[in-house]
Amino acid sequence: MFNLKKITLNVSAAILLVGSFSGCTSGMTNMGSSDAKTSATGSAGGANSQNANQALERCSAPLGTVSFHEDRDDTWYQILTRDLRLPSTIPVLRLMTQQSNCFVIVERGKGMNDLMMERQLMNSGELRGNSKFNKGQMVAADYTIIPSITFSEKGTGGIGAVAGALFGSVVGAVAGGIKTSDASTMLTLIDNRSSVQLAAAEGSARTTDWSLGLGAFGGSAAGGLGAYSKTPEGKTLVSAFMDSMNNLIRSLKAYKGQEVSGGLGAGGQLGVQGGNNSYGLEGVMTQRVYNDKTKLYEYEIINKERTQKWHFTSAKKIPYKNDLIRFNLLNNAPDIKSFIKLESKYVQKYWK
Repeated sequence: MFNLKKITLNVSAAILLVGSFSGCTSGMTNMGSSDAKTSATGSAGGANSQNANQALERCSAPLGTVSFHEDRDDTWYQILTRDLRLPSTIPVLRLMTQQSNCFVIVERGKGMNDLMMERQLMNSGELRGNSKFNKGQMVAADYTIIPSITFSEKGTGGIGAVAGALFGSVVGAVAGGIKTSDASTMLTLIDNRSSVQLAAAEGSARTTDWSLGLGAFGGSAAGGLGAYSKTPEGKTLVSAFMDSMNNLIRSLKAYKGQEVSGGLGAGGQLGVQGGNNSYGLEGVMTQRVYNDKTKLYEYEIINKERTQKWHFTSAKKIPYKNDLIRFNLLNNAPDIKSFIKLESKYVQKYWK
């Protein structure tokens, strides 16, 4: 059997102890306090970083330049800023990204207004002649990272009712302050030139908030004193985004480009009845034999990857033997009218 009186006294003593510490430290400021930090810590300067979270994945060299796009019309952003009253996710993502050394970050957000203002001042003649704001200096963004929050909930997992049933109302009130905040986030990497999605990574985190709910102690305890008082939502989201960033970097370290036979955006391999989805294929005409009996030329084309073959006949002599050509399919056979020579003597150059 539990000694409810002893438990109640211990809890009361703990509350008084916390209150005494709270009174002693009132008004003190601790610069760089670990209590105020999130998972994203430290700084970054070029390829070097200071006091970065050791759990953050790193790259030996950047993979390219990157910008960030935050969909501020999406529901998750409205919840983030309106309900949780948290700011944009981009600053912390930029810190993580530069510390990882996986990408060089280029400005495409609000700072672009200032960049363009300087150029306007230069064009107006207001800046000094040696300001060096010449055309052709801005760096292109190879990739775009798109963040999103797929799930975020505050206060899941309260255990006050269970503890109250077991130990009584006082202990139940204290345990009722134990809450968990869960968050799940996504980072998506897009190739800006092709618009192809290169990678996507999910991340998650959970933060437990130990705050003492003292309303049950009566009027003398009014005011809701909190032990280790924290706001877990923001720290949970930062941790979830770091988890997403780590997963994204790991996937990029093991990256292998997706290949579609016939080329990307050339129709794909999923045919539709009555449709023709085989456009822009590339292959080599490896065979051209004249058949005296049929009075037709017999042709064979092999794709560049040498994984597919097409055979067809024609009365016309096509002058692309051993050349690399681009072509479309018509009724599952190469369409002669679509042939375009891309490179002469391809077999001799690359397949011998």
